[in-house]
Amino acid sequence: MTFNKSRSAGVLANELARLYTAELQTRIAPYGLSPAQFLVLSELWSEDGQTQRNLTERLGVEQATMANTLARMQRDHLIERKPHPDDGRSQLVCLTDAARALEASATAAAVQVNDRVLEGLPLAERELFLSMLGRVVTGMRGRDAISPL
Repeated sequence: MTFNKSRSAGVLANELARLYTAELQTRIAPYGLSPAQFLVLSELWSEDGQTQRNLTERLGVEQATMANTLARMQRDHLIERKPHPDDGRSQLVCLTDAARALEASATAAAVQVNDRVLEGLPLAERELFLSMLGRVVTGMRGRDAISPL
């Protein structure tokens, strides 16, 4: 049996993610954002005032990675941390006015990149592709560990 990377879901998904991230970086760089910062902001634009732990879980990143991203965002005045009203050990990550001002333009840039990813597919196939991709991601997230062959 030969490994065919052009028929490997993992290899193709990785290449798609790499290409998407590179184009997103190019489109949001004028706003002073990295793709990781954009993802955090997109979560906060949806629901401001989340804990670091919640952001880590929602975005599926390591705690240390999130801590570093949030430190840079705080340095760049995109977020501020406020005491959690119900848990003295936690802080809420909140948007600044500067971050709120970026929402429309940064989101529009991301939508353009997403549209570019899908432009080669007819509308019906776009919906099918996104549906299938979502199910595959959900299935992979639901697995505790990869079973040995």
